Amino acid sequence: MRIFVCVKQVPDTSGKVAVNPDGTLNRNSMAAIVNPDDMIALEQALKLKDKLNCQVTALTMGPPQAESMLREILAIGADDGVLISSREFGGSDTYATSQIIAAAISNLGLNKEDLILCGRQAIDGDTAQVGPQIAEKLSIPQVTYAGKINKYDDKLVVKRMLEDGYMNIETKTPCLITCVKDDDIFPRYMTIDGIMNCYSKDITVLTFEDLKDEPLINPDTIGLKGSPTNIFKSFTPPQKGTGILFTGDEKESVAQLTNKLEQLHVI
Repeated sequence: MRIFVCVKQVPDTSGKVAVNPDGTLNRNSMAAIVNPDDMIALEQALKLKDKLNCQVTALTMGPPQAESMLREILAIGADDGVLISSREFGGSDTYATSQIIAAAISNLGLNKEDLILCGRQAIDGDTAQVGPQIAEKLSIPQVTYAGKINKYDDKLVVKRMLEDGYMNIETKTPCLITCVKDDDIFPRYMTIDGIMNCYSKDITVLTFEDLKDEPLINPDTIGLKGSPTNIFKSFTPPQKGTGILFTGDEKESVAQLTNKLEQLHVI
């Protein structure tokens, strides 16, 4: 069994977001981190590896510098990494990205017992579209919003999180699962041995030349020009104004609050 974990290097959006003139993010001007939801997917994969001794492959699409993120993932416990990187892929939207990643997984070989794990969504887009679209393009089952994943014989049992509870879903492999935070899912840290050994682990680089003959690749629908989605505007939301602090005892504070709400015609 091989588990593909799709990870993404994203800008740290806790600071100021820089935008290029064409509407895309200026990633070079912002600190890069591993997408938080993808770390949950990685932990799920490593939990399965601890039980089943399976192979965990971290896979990302991005510029050459994304290799440093893959090394970090390898130091945490993944067995090998795959970097999908080519100028032809730059600026791809979710439709184009899922097409490229699906082609890469097909090129690497998706066997009957294999599993693909993704984070629920990336913090730089918040679309939650890439994972499900990869499953559609590979024509495999998918389960979204997974909290826990267990394997029994030839089937997986997934705890799918809902707004007011959860449901258990059984599915067979190959399949794709998108992961969310659950009560006992805590991403592990790099270890000293992991850091020492991560540079001896393999990272495969797949370019457009490697994937152009894959049936899933259509040169007209990849990259910025081939993406059907256009960004109209991207900007940093304005900061909220400072609040008002009412001082005094309870009666005085309530009186001040009531007076302020009357002034604002709220009451």
